[in-house]
Amino acid sequence: MIRVALLGEFDPEFPPHGATVAACTHSAAALGVAIEAQWISTADVTIDSLHDFSALWIAPGSPYKSLANTLAVIRYAREHCMPCLGTCGGFQHLILEYARNVLRFRDAQHAEYDPYASDLFVTQLACSLAGRELRITLVPGSQIAAIYEATEVRERYYCNFGINPERSSILRSGELRVTGADAEGEVRVVELPAHPFFIGTLFVPQLRSTAVSPHPLVTAFLAACMRP
Repeated sequence: MIRVALLGEFDPEFPPHGATVAACTHSAAALGVAIEAQWISTADVTIDSLHDFSALWIAPGSPYKSLANTLAVIRYAREHCMPCLGTCGGFQHLILEYARNVLRFRDAQHAEYDPYASDLFVTQLACSLAGRELRITLVPGSQIAAIYEATEVRERYYCNFGINPERSSILRSGELRVTGADAEGEVRVVELPAHPFFIGTLFVPQLRSTAVSPHPLVTAFLAACMRP
């Protein structure tokens, strides 16, 4: 049994949330394993509560009720080799946690919580990506490229925020690798090579998953939970 904690404020009317549960079901069936995907509000999640799960998926739908709790459990997953996937808002919070706790930008902030903060690592996109499907170039030899078995893919977005371009070079200076970018070179995928599975995507892969064609990224995420 794979138990996945879906971190976020579940809304049955929000398409990415239903798609997240469905994508887990599709990929688990492809792997031939049983799965329990459970939503946990950021207001309720604790590090202790993660001990009952195999993996952590930080789902779209920010701002979250508790930024502090969200960053704390992302840090736990990063430091304790727990498979972790962040999509859309989840990707943005992976960046924020890394900026604060690894790059040591203690005041790093997300514009959705404080648009006037002095050290914004996540800012509103000049042009919303919500509802768009765009091309992403993946770095050869990266984990994400190996998962897709390709260096160019098309994916759907559901977001209005992304990496502050002024912080992109700083982000690239650490161990968290930028392994996917759009046509303008903007950051769209990050991964931590030394980690069993720690990947963030600004796009929403679960929106393209079907029972007939499970999404390879979600399948790889669940497969990481099965390794000893």
